Amino acid sequence: MDLAKKIDQDMVAAMKAHDVERTQTLRMVKAALKNRQIEKRSDLTGAEGQQVLTTMIKQRKESIEQFQKGNRPELAAKEAREILVIEEYMPKSASAEVLQKVVDEALAGTSFGPRDMGAAMKAVQAKVQEAGLRADGRVLSEMVRLKLGNGQ
Repeated sequence: MDLAKKIDQDMVAAMKAHDVERTQTLRMVKAALKNRQIEKRSDLTGAEGQQVLTTMIKQRKESIEQFQKGNRPELAAKEAREILVIEEYMPKSASAEVLQKVVDEALAGTSFGPRDMGAAMKAVQAKVQEAGLRADGRVLSEMVRLKLGNGQ
């Protein structure tokens, strides 16, 4: 099912259940997807929709850090709940073992060295998306750095 249609259906269900917070979060997701679609001037692919959701999750994680520094735990908790709702529409996060396997496959037979971190990351991220997985960029970057640093 199309991501936007699924979000629409879930938003209607949340409205009927009088779940205000979930409804607001889904409206925000729908608006972000629509804005991206307008920027692109065509329908979004599944990967582009997932990228929008990934960006939203990243923004909320950064907000949580700021709210915690500012001693605003109630706002940090709200952002955390929004992340949980958004993650329902994302592929499952890959485990460290699966990610390590993908990194090894992506870099196998290549001549990337420690100075080729950017190109290596692009290759690995393409492989992760191709596999339909989701990975934290920091974790992925650390795995690639270790792999390249160990004389790959």
